[in-house]
Amino acid sequence: MKNQDFTTTILVDQTPKEAFDSINNVRGWWIDEIEGNSQNLNDEFAVRFGDVHYSKQKLIEVVPGKKIVWLVTDSRLNFLKDKSEWTNNQIVFDITEQDDKTQIRFTQLGLAPEVECYGDCSGAWNYYIQDSLFSLITTGKGKPERKKSVIIQ
Repeated sequence: MKNQDFTTTILVDQTPKEAFDSINNVRGWWIDEIEGNSQNLNDEFAVRFGDVHYSKQKLIEVVPGKKIVWLVTDSRLNFLKDKSEWTNNQIVFDITEQDDKTQIRFTQLGLAPEVECYGDCSGAWNYYIQDSLFSLITTGKGKPERKKSVIIQ
């Protein structure tokens, strides 16, 4: 059976090192305020989108210019029946050279069509990877969620 985990890919003119450095700048493309660090092996960081989404990630694999893997160690997605649906998922960034370009393949292992969050979460990841991360890598300015603009009820 074909792997159904959510995957999206971008292709940029920048080097693998530039792509790697941008991915590790989580504040620059996902959400502008995180708790913790997102640079080195075993770093842990948490993100909050109001009272709707909380997740804590640990960097479990870091290969400069090639790969970054986050393990979701805790999650609370309040819009889902299973609020901890992301817990134990892995978020993988594979960086490869293709001709004279750099390809970044994003995969969330565990985010598959049969889980409740697939529709909303895959749509959000498409924005953050295809638009915000792509922009950060190619122009130096991403489009992260602004914590100040997240409505907390």
